Amino acid sequence: MSKLMEKLKNIGPGALIAAGFIGPGTVTTCTLSGANSGYTLLWAMLFSTIATIIFQEMAARLGIITQKGLGENIREKIKNPVLKTIAVIIVLIAIFVGNIAYETGNLVGGSMGLSTIVPSVPTQIWGPALGLIAFLLLWSGSYKKIEKFLMALVIVMSITFFTTAIVSKPDIGAIIKGLFVPSVGANDFLTVVGLIGTTVVPYNLFLHASSVSERWKNPEDIKSARLDTIISIGLGGLISMAIIISASASFYGTGTTIASGADMAAQLQPLLGEWAKWLFGIGLFAAGFTSAITAPLSAAFATTGALGFEKDMKSAKFRVVWMIVLAVGIILSALGMSSPTQLILVAQAANAVILPIIAAFLIFVLNHDDLGKYKNKLWNNILGILILCVTLVLAYRSLLSFVTTLKGILGM
Repeated sequence: MSKLMEKLKNIGPGALIAAGFIGPGTVTTCTLSGANSGYTLLWAMLFSTIATIIFQEMAARLGIITQKGLGENIREKIKNPVLKTIAVIIVLIAIFVGNIAYETGNLVGGSMGLSTIVPSVPTQIWGPALGLIAFLLLWSGSYKKIEKFLMALVIVMSITFFTTAIVSKPDIGAIIKGLFVPSVGANDFLTVVGLIGTTVVPYNLFLHASSVSERWKNPEDIKSARLDTIISIGLGGLISMAIIISASASFYGTGTTIASGADMAAQLQPLLGEWAKWLFGIGLFAAGFTSAITAPLSAAFATTGALGFEKDMKSAKFRVVWMIVLAVGIILSALGMSSPTQLILVAQAANAVILPIIAAFLIFVLNHDDLGKYKNKLWNNILGILILCVTLVLAYRSLLSFVTTLKGILGM
């Protein structure tokens, strides 16, 4: 028992990843999945969680062995100057610009949770306030402070969403079937894409590879990092499943329309009474605020690494990157905008193709001879390539959806 407790004390970088992918988008997507499809798409979340563990373990192993982030490794291990330039551009567009686009949504999501509890204060006030708190935390340049803060918020999310799932009295048999018997209805594909897309997040690969090197310095620490990854991301997956389960138990088959995850608090009122407001409000706040911190942080790690800048959380260049991401979020949340439209379009286009590309980069650098015995084994590559193939299909369908949406906006 004492050995287990000692290992659990090493939990840390993985919690940043869990905090990163459980954002307002995840809460909304999981809520809609449960409300519209019941328990049937739990298998997609199980797949997403396993896929995330596989990729994040690779990223963590890379960070510990090289003591460098994924951006630095891509820059160093791609020798062809043309391919290297293309890779750097992809990272900058997808990670830096993409995170700018979604930072507003993170702050607004967190402020929506607080507004649920204190409706007299508008989101235009809460959003910038949360942004300023995030600024102070990131400005400290202390990885340990950020890690502990995000771990605390992950625990808060666990308690709130697990409690909501339990009191909703779900169908255990249907849960087991939904987890292990894959089923996709005629209108479920986009939801499956959403569930996988909100869990297997490209920027988390950069964040993980860089953050583990802040915690661990020796190859012997890979076992600790692997345990951290499995426990933290597994917990994150369970939180997402809890949201699907509670939404399914409460809304599926009732004819209730759920426009977004924020609507769930009001709809749960008959079941949970006054607790509905507190539980869902706190959970949504924690989901938004954690992502509001990890998005600027991962953008800074990815951008400085890809451009070959010094990887120091207190350096001017590192701070400038996350300050730009955070500043856009603060300004637009103060203006009452959920997301800047043009940047969202860029982010959607980039995210449609970025996951398989970044996953391919990750597999490539993990097969480099410089890693010696720590490079990918055959089974690592087989699993990685299988998941890569799935993401390619999702990327293709996402691009088709994006083009259709863009044509509608342009009136074509």
